[in-house]
Formats: sequence, structure tokens, C-alpha cells
Amino acid sequence: MSHNSSNTILGILAGAAVGATLGILFAPDKGVNTRQRIVDETNAAKDKLANGAINLKERVVETVSAKKGTIEDRVENILSDVSYKTEDVITALEKKLGELKDKNRKLQKS
Repeated sequence: MSHNSSNTILGILAGAAVGATLGILFAPDKGVNTRQRIVDETNAAKDKLANGAINLKERVVETVSAKKGTIEDRVENILSDVSYKTEDVITALEKKLGELKDKNRKLQKS
């Protein structure tokens, strides 16, 4: 999840909490009832934010874990390819060395 999506979600939740609080404050009701509703709405908003943060954290952890696995697989594949390429280079060098040794023997006999 991107940083902008996180900010959007938090903004929506904060806006909903502020809107609910303002709605309660301007509603015609007794002060005791209004204060209790504010406490209830604040607790509900706090719980929503906490749950949203937990869900966001879980998604981030899942995404990071998936990316980490992908990167590890890529590194392993690269190392495997390098190993095969190294063997090819060694084989080519050994072949060239053998050719040079043959030429050197021929030159020494002359």
C-alpha cells in the first residue's frame, strides 16, 4: 500500500471523527447526553483508527515479506547463472590453455 493511500485512509477516518463530533456538539440535547455521546464517538473513532493501523501494518508486513522473498529468489537465480557462466569461462580457458601448450610443444621441437 502506498504512502498516499495510507494518508487518504487516515484523513477519511479523522474527517469522520471530526464530523461526528461537530454533529453531536450542535445537536439539541442535554449537556450530559452530549458529553457521553462525544466520549462514545471518540472511543469508536479511536477503535477504528487502531484497527485501521493494525490492518495497514499487517498489509505492509505481508508486502515486505513477499518482496523480500522475490528479491531472494532473484539473487539466487543470478548466483546460479553466474556459477554456470563461470564454468563456461573456465572450460574455455582450459581449452585455450591446452591449445597454447600444444603450440608451445611444437615450437620447442622445431
